[in-house]
Amino acid sequence: MLWKVKPELEQMNALGANTMMSTLGIEIVEIGDDFISAKMPVDKNTVQPARILHGGASVVLAETLGSYASTLCILDNAKKQAVGIEINASHLSSAREGSFVFGKVTPLRVGRTMHFWQIEITDAAGKLVCISRLTVAIVERG
Repeated sequence: MLWKVKPELEQMNALGANTMMSTLGIEIVEIGDDFISAKMPVDKNTVQPARILHGGASVVLAETLGSYASTLCILDNAKKQAVGIEINASHLSSAREGSFVFGKVTPLRVGRTMHFWQIEITDAAGKLVCISRLTVAIVERG
């Protein structure tokens, strides 16, 4: 297993209370040995005026997943924390209001001080909506 901290689904979702995660309706739905999956509604909080998924909402979902993954890879969360330093996203297709999108984060490289993650976001049919890469630095808590 990749994780240094035993992941608990309920605890991870509870951490998102009163944050952008809860505002956008992001819910962690599965944790594997080397991946985390979440779902997000395509609704009034996540669409653009054309009533399709806003690209910024996809980026929030991607960074949420990558940040959680990095946090689970830190042995001593009291002394160190994960901070995103770069994210990119390619929006490949749209998702319509009234549906859900699903994100899955997997590692590209997990080092001592830098983590690189790939996040794929799909619609309910499994069609790729967005692909993102996140770079995370592991820094001392200040």
